[in-house]
Amino acid sequence: MVTVAGKLIGPDSFSPRQLPLRQLEKPRGDAVHLWHLDFNQLSNPLSPDSGDHSRDLSVFQQRATRRFYLRLLLGAYLGVPGKDVHITRRIKGRPELDSAQSKGQLDFSVARSNSGYLIGISSGATIGVDLEIADRRAGKPLALARRYFSTRETQALSALSEEELQPAFMHAWSCKEAVVKASGLGIANQLCRFTVDINPENPPAILDMEDDDPGAWKLVMAEPAKGAIAAIAVRQQAVRLEGFNLT
Repeated sequence: MVTVAGKLIGPDSFSPRQLPLRQLEKPRGDAVHLWHLDFNQLSNPLSPDSGDHSRDLSVFQQRATRRFYLRLLLGAYLGVPGKDVHITRRIKGRPELDSAQSKGQLDFSVARSNSGYLIGISSGATIGVDLEIADRRAGKPLALARRYFSTRETQALSALSEEELQPAFMHAWSCKEAVVKASGLGIANQLCRFTVDINPENPPAILDMEDDDPGAWKLVMAEPAKGAIAAIAVRQQAVRLEGFNLT
């Protein structure tokens, strides 16, 4: 369950955990807990006996299902029922635990892609996560980079062949999404304010930031399920990633 710096961990490193969840121990030190949920494999809490999968649910039901499991998981860390978990939102919309309840000892971030749902948990350090389909192809990646990315990233992407461009762009996009979600400032005018290493063969890294010290951050990649790629950004200098699949 533990990563080596810069090394991507795969699905076999995610330990299965079954419901019901009892009280969970909070991540210790530089540990980060990463939970992956596949809603095609989990029951629908709105209608647990129906056998419906996520693709059969309305947008509202999907949102309610994600909220149910998020509160269930956070409640297991806090030692309270999921219904008693209080989640607030910053001005830009970043969800976070009510400070009176978490006492600054727990931070979380969520991401979704198709039926997959990712929840990152840290022991108080600011965290952001992103989840993408590994073979997703972006339309006009260079045009997107010129609009949203830093000049340094755009120049690096422009030097790549067509075959290299797509995986490099998606790697950069996922890393940048995780960092922006951790900051809670929203994507608008933020993606260009820092630079990540676009090479998916290198250990993920923030190379520079306008308003912060890049050395204060750590980026980690994971493959929580076959065909899925996750980026995790934490504002701490080291990360030990522990992965779990909720079944």
